[in-house]
Amino acid sequence: MPKLSIPTPTDQIKTSLVKTAGVLIRTKKGPDELLGELFSEVQDKQVYADGKTFVDLVPKKRVKAIRDEYDLLKSLPDFDLKDFVNRHFYDLSTTVHRKEPFEIRYEEGIDSHIDRLWSHLERSNRVNRGSLIALPHKYIVPGGRFNEQFYWDTYFIMLGLAAEGKWKLVEGMVKNFAHMIRKYGYIPTGNRTYFLSRSQPPFFALMIQLLAKHRGKKVYREYLPYLQQEYRFWMKGYRKASETEHAAFRRVAQMPNGTLLNRYYDNKVTPRPESLREDNETAHAANTRLPDRLFLHLRAAAESGWDFSARWLSDPKDLRTIHTADIIPVDLNALLYTLEIALSDGYGWWHPIMRRRYRKKAQLRTDAMHEYLWSEKEGWFMDYNFHHHWQTGFISMAGVFPLFSGQATAEQAEHVAMRLERDFLKPGGLVTTLIETGQQWDSPNGWAPLQWVAIEGLRQYGYDDLANKIADAWMGVINKVYDDTHRLVEKYDVTGGGIGGGGEYVLQDGFGWTNGVYSALKKSFRP
Repeated sequence: MPKLSIPTPTDQIKTSLVKTAGVLIRTKKGPDELLGELFSEVQDKQVYADGKTFVDLVPKKRVKAIRDEYDLLKSLPDFDLKDFVNRHFYDLSTTVHRKEPFEIRYEEGIDSHIDRLWSHLERSNRVNRGSLIALPHKYIVPGGRFNEQFYWDTYFIMLGLAAEGKWKLVEGMVKNFAHMIRKYGYIPTGNRTYFLSRSQPPFFALMIQLLAKHRGKKVYREYLPYLQQEYRFWMKGYRKASETEHAAFRRVAQMPNGTLLNRYYDNKVTPRPESLREDNETAHAANTRLPDRLFLHLRAAAESGWDFSARWLSDPKDLRTIHTADIIPVDLNALLYTLEIALSDGYGWWHPIMRRRYRKKAQLRTDAMHEYLWSEKEGWFMDYNFHHHWQTGFISMAGVFPLFSGQATAEQAEHVAMRLERDFLKPGGLVTTLIETGQQWDSPNGWAPLQWVAIEGLRQYGYDDLANKIADAWMGVINKVYDDTHRLVEKYDVTGGGIGGGGEYVLQDGFGWTNGVYSALKKSFRP
């Protein structure tokens, strides 16, 4: 793999492995594995209101010493669990990163507010600290409870940075992802040890396309080994798929016609450490289901970024019926098509055989998506349950991704555009789904990334008026909430023109992808 100003391992043997094999996978234990009973006790007793708080704290001394001391003291009558944790762990944001609470200036315009937020959300972490994994370059975090470089959030953050000419930060974050691909063989959800079993929607190819806008097409060849490894990760084990009960292995599933499509997955079948109490409660309530299968489906939904939505549920109102890993998602396969096209472009003129190979893979994927994911009756792309060999019938904003990737036919795009305007477009932008369930990736919430995907997808097919209408509505709700509260948040109620709600945690301020998409739309930036 090419060198990208990424620190190489000091150990010569490990360095040789990286150079010859391309990838050196280093497994790191998460805090749940390291802390054992102490971890479970803190999460189960809800010492912190948000389960992510504890997994992000940093031990003040060796974990074994903390665990031994806990074992010694836990049975004493005056033992105080919260005091114990406070004495033995510290918060990075107030110590190493030294981020003071963001100052609200009520006379300030939104553009200036966003500019200050970029500095507030910037991090530099070149040393492993607790669950936080070191990265070689500065990066922008989403904000609120999210203090790491998240995978798919970063693309939409990059859009705003690029629109404002902050290309050094953009390339630094791309290099951080290349570093993680080099180190682990894929891009995890974020640079946390407890995220190392799963990825997120694969936007890396789109990040390379964005960077190429600034530096030219040489970027494709420079990052080609990393694009190739990203693809290997998603397709790993494809030869074994046909040998399994439902013709699926890891993130690959074989369709009835023999074509390979992909699903979201996770390499572990335990509760998510950052949501341990919530996952255990869900499993306890779903007493007719095997806990490990339930945990897999919850984790797979977390990999999708849509955690949670009725699109993953058999009963739209009941999280216990989640079955994410049984589903072929529209959005994932559209993004992997984009990755296949990027690989084809990366090989370009200098390797015509590989160029044609990836073009063929991309075409096969598109053909399969048209066959299995397009509903003529609904005029919409929808997910497919490969266990039962039928479309899920659930209408969601995932259905616009084939326009964003350029895979839809002109007729399909026309149907999608009509339905977007008729059913999804609300006074504040596009609603995520057409039903309200209390889950955050359902109605009445709208999310910045989905607005962008729809707007750009429509523009590719000539529906500029509708794209502009959506952009105006979305920016309008952001401006309204900002005028009322001087906040930029992660999600919005697009039906009522206010802040969004629902989900496992309280609404988060910041917010990286909201800032990024707003800035890109306001400056009419096109990647």
